[in-house]
Amino acid sequence: MGVTTVLDLGRYLRPLAIASLILNIGIVLTGGAVRLTSSGLGCPTWPRCTDQSWTPHGALDMHGAIEFGNRMFTFVLAAVAVATWVAAMQRRPVKPGVRPIATVMALGIPGQAGIGGLTVLTDLNPWIVSLHLMLSMGLIGLAALLLRRLSEGDGAPRPVGAAAARWLVQAIFGLTVVVLYAGTVVTGSGPHAGDVDAPRNGLDPRVVSQVHGDLVVVLVLLTIALLVLLRRMETPPPQIVQAAWMVLAVELGQGAVGITQYYLDLPRPLVELHLLGAALLMASVTWLLLSTRTRPYAPPGAESVEATRSVTR
Repeated sequence: MGVTTVLDLGRYLRPLAIASLILNIGIVLTGGAVRLTSSGLGCPTWPRCTDQSWTPHGALDMHGAIEFGNRMFTFVLAAVAVATWVAAMQRRPVKPGVRPIATVMALGIPGQAGIGGLTVLTDLNPWIVSLHLMLSMGLIGLAALLLRRLSEGDGAPRPVGAAAARWLVQAIFGLTVVVLYAGTVVTGSGPHAGDVDAPRNGLDPRVVSQVHGDLVVVLVLLTIALLVLLRRMETPPPQIVQAAWMVLAVELGQGAVGITQYYLDLPRPLVELHLLGAALLMASVTWLLLSTRTRPYAPPGAESVEATRSVTR
């Protein structure tokens, strides 16, 4: 008598979610390596590497290998995203919100790959390259959201802290997205556009760098204002305080790297470190936003009811 055993990934959902976050940050770094080594057109077409081959050949030298390696890393990321989705589908009891998040993340990887292909087909158009990076930031935010959701209860969300603190957190999150996008615009105006012949966006690097820097200053001041406000509270929510300090630490580190790389004419290692900081900032500011709510654990029996509903959906 044959017995079919289906691997239950549900018990591994949390480590898979952590792996998704790490790998989404990782692909930002491999993409940065492609750009910083001028390997953006190392594979001059897409989805093939060349018109005749799926893989790079000797004539494409190191640049082809770097770009192809970045493309292969996407498959690793996709495999983990699919495994995370399967784990979310199998997990019992069902946790509300987890399945939709995992689904969007799994669908986001091929979507992101398609945008990456479009950047190649448009000879690294800087505006499409900006979109490519911002989509990665969105996936990092979703991975942080999934992790946060797995650490919460299943009760109805309740606001945490004073309304003014929550408003400041929302402003910090929104401005962070603007700052990250402004950073991509700075990149599109500068020397590391992915290929020596790649078009730039035509903006003055000094002007857009100044705008980007000014936005960062405002972001840091908002975060400090949040911490001051929290300190003045009689009982500040510890989860917001911890998240705010984490965000401020990342912001200050990012600012230091950004200023240093600017005055040293953008050395590659510092630019790569700045990309890592951007990814960490997206993850930490998402965590800060989610810290302004709490979801209590459902009373006994409620989880089984929710699981039954989800199975019948």
